[in-house]
Amino acid sequence: MEKIEHRFVEVGGLKLHVAEIGSGPRVVVFLHGFPEIWYSWRHQMIAVANNGYRAIAFDCRGYGLSEQPAEPEKATFKDLVDDVVGLLDSLAIDKAFLVGKDFGSMPAYLVAAVYPERVAGVVSLGIPFLQPGPTAVQNHLLPEGFYISRWQKPGRAEADFGRFDVKSVIRNIYILFSSSEVPIAAKDQEIMDLFDPAIPLPSWFSEEDLSVYASLYEKSGFRFPLRVPYRSLTVDCGYTDPKVSAPSLLVMGEKDYVFKFPGIEDYIRTGAVKHFVPDLDITYIPEGSHFVQEQLPEKINQLILTFLGKHGI
Repeated sequence: MEKIEHRFVEVGGLKLHVAEIGSGPRVVVFLHGFPEIWYSWRHQMIAVANNGYRAIAFDCRGYGLSEQPAEPEKATFKDLVDDVVGLLDSLAIDKAFLVGKDFGSMPAYLVAAVYPERVAGVVSLGIPFLQPGPTAVQNHLLPEGFYISRWQKPGRAEADFGRFDVKSVIRNIYILFSSSEVPIAAKDQEIMDLFDPAIPLPSWFSEEDLSVYASLYEKSGFRFPLRVPYRSLTVDCGYTDPKVSAPSLLVMGEKDYVFKFPGIEDYIRTGAVKHFVPDLDITYIPEGSHFVQEQLPEKINQLILTFLGKHGI
């Protein structure tokens, strides 16, 4: 980790915290999810840098050490698309591979669709191509206590999370969301109440890792993360039938709770996702959870490196 360098890069009027390792014209940009941060990509950054690539991961606007926008409640996924392109411009990078995890997959695909000349290929983990808008997640097909539904209600997650320190919130989410079950609370419960203190952290996520996450979220809080992705999922960004022409790879852990979202498994397994991403390969990891890049780093590193080698620029 000591070889990873850190700096701030101004993008769209905000200073974004950027972590970087490696050099050269072949660039891989990593986009994190929630409750993740640049550090989520530590294993992959080192692996691709050791294989001759320049690896860049950044804290999304409003996350970690990156600056907060003036009006977080107005943010949409278009802001993240603009940030990726703006970061490439600021770093004088013409073209890059984009690797997205969880909600980070959404801007990765959208940048590739809207700015195809800037993207050499896309790798997504845990989330297939989804376009923000009213149909992005079918909340109404799940119980009222579905975690996304709960967190989309202004004030509710803030009150739930506010009962605990930041480190406990991250711990609870990592444990809950490593399960193959969709987090759903009863009517008299909040999502944080689902946490069982008898369950330890996953073996692949250390107390030291947790401390790094907590220190970054203590800086940013959860105001922007609750807006993007959760409260902006249903906001249409104005992209009409976007298509991703770049070669792409979707990696899904078969124990990822996202598979149990209404329609998601059929969308992936039937190949319907290829309507939006025609040049898509799909790899399933039987034991993989939602945090597959941290759970099984060597396996994910090899999949990414094989993809980069096949489609190298």
